[in-house]
Amino acid sequence: MSDVPFRLTSLNTVHDRAAFNSGSEPLDRYLRELVTQDVRRRVAACFVAVTEKHRIAGYYTLASASLLLADLPADKGRKLPRYPTVPAVRMGRLAVDQAFKRQGLGGALLADALDRAVRSEIAAYALVVDAKDETSSAFYLHHGFIALPDAPLTLFLPLATVPIPR
Repeated sequence: MSDVPFRLTSLNTVHDRAAFNSGSEPLDRYLRELVTQDVRRRVAACFVAVTEKHRIAGYYTLASASLLLADLPADKGRKLPRYPTVPAVRMGRLAVDQAFKRQGLGGALLADALDRAVRSEIAAYALVVDAKDETSSAFYLHHGFIALPDAPLTLFLPLATVPIPR
């Protein structure tokens, strides 16, 4: 589609990481200085929304994780096998450059992360996020995530509830 302003792809050396400015120094520093180490060590995968000129408009990271069965809300946990943990995918970071905010890009990045998690051939029960604050938590709650009862800034979305686009 030629009218789509962004292309979603894996981070690579063509992308200009230095110009990215989300307004959050930890998220910006991670993209500029640390993400390539995590990717190289296979502890995270990084996906970026880029413009035609390879400018990064937003990014997110995914990694394998697990959730303690006992931490899940009772109505969710009782439907799962009695293992101590259940497999999950963690979205460690999600950020949008200030120049591209208020265009729905955060939601599009989240949708892409969910799509990747659902389509993976490796089983996972949920996509898990650690919201940095109440505003971030509200974003995830708006998209159907459920807060853990004893850790309200840790939210999850069961992947079985995510519709798979055809």
